[in-house]
Amino acid sequence: MADYANLQPLIEAAWADRALLQHADTKAAIDAVIEALDKGQLRVAEPPQDRTNEWQVNDWVKKAVILYFPIRQMSTQEVGPFEYHDKMALKTDYAGQQVRVVPPAVARYGAYLAPGVILMPSYTNIGAYVGEGTMVDTWATVGSCAQIGKGVHLSGGVGIGGVLEPVQAAPVIIEDGAFIGSRSILVEGCRIGHEAVIGAGVTITGSTKIIDVTGAEPKEYKGYVPPRSVVIPGSIAKQFPAGEYQVPCAFIIGQRKPSTDLKTSLNDALRDFGVSV
Repeated sequence: MADYANLQPLIEAAWADRALLQHADTKAAIDAVIEALDKGQLRVAEPPQDRTNEWQVNDWVKKAVILYFPIRQMSTQEVGPFEYHDKMALKTDYAGQQVRVVPPAVARYGAYLAPGVILMPSYTNIGAYVGEGTMVDTWATVGSCAQIGKGVHLSGGVGIGGVLEPVQAAPVIIEDGAFIGSRSILVEGCRIGHEAVIGAGVTITGSTKIIDVTGAEPKEYKGYVPPRSVVIPGSIAKQFPAGEYQVPCAFIIGQRKPSTDLKTSLNDALRDFGVSV
């Protein structure tokens, strides 16, 4: 990845003093960051490079995205029969990027789409990264700065949350090969491990209890699904002043089997565990 360290001091200075947004060198630095994001040369968050298994969030890149809005002017864009009135340009040259886009899918300039990505009618926001061969299915949304790996399937109506502020907050991360079921909602910087299978209708936030129920004793995670886990919606009792009620959670019911890797249907994958969602 190219070295953009020379841009960071300009971004940090403008973050501390918004008057600098009037300076040409500041605007040029912000524009350069957004262009690098658009081309996949720079990322809001980078995958682990060592055994720590932790993603590195580039706070200053998120700051550049936030600072990009005030230096843009509203304009009208006509795309065939559609008209948009916004500050942000839309991505172009999909053929050159080897990306298939089905009308009326929309991706903003500043979002990276790798070769082989398929966008069904859907929305991808600025700062997002979508890896090679990933399918963004009908009415799915990929929020600002979300990081989607290679070979991921975001099924119809999936909501991947965006995050800009606070700048130190991690974006939603979906690692390589994950299968996200229809109408699932993944927000607040949650992380889905590689090749995990998330059943339809699962909601995971940064504080959602994710309970592994495969052993003799439950094992609990928050905001993180381990690799190759198979997850379905669930509920758990919680005590309130007015009494005990059920609140949503998610259950890990097993590990993805080798046979699951050959499945094309989420229902088929879940049937391996006697569950159909």
